[in-house]
Amino acid sequence: MQPFERLEAWKVSHELALAVYRATESFPRQELYGLTSQARRAALSIPTNVVEGSAKRGPAEFRRFLDISLGSLAELAYLLIFARDRRVLSREDWAELETLRKRSAFLVWRLYDSLRKSLKRQSGGG
Repeated sequence: MQPFERLEAWKVSHELALAVYRATESFPRQELYGLTSQARRAALSIPTNVVEGSAKRGPAEFRRFLDISLGSLAELAYLLIFARDRRVLSREDWAELETLRKRSAFLVWRLYDSLRKSLKRQSGGG
């Protein structure tokens, strides 16, 4: 595998994590151990699992970590909707984060799918 810094899925998910951290800085203090913490953990899990998976020995293990990233992307989607609907996140900020989240999801999925196809070829399935 190539270094994680060269993976587009990592670059965009890293950008997303930074954006979520910035956006949650303005969340109410009483949300620090609730919504703020949960959104930050979900956002940070995405690039972290791309990095950890890229360090594994084979595509099957890497794919398993990308699957976790995809789950965290789904979790973050809901947390951002919840924050928007609770009015702790503006509609404009939500739209920007959601655009970045969708881009990250697309790139992580594309990497996941390429590993799936690679595994299929290795096993003689196509």
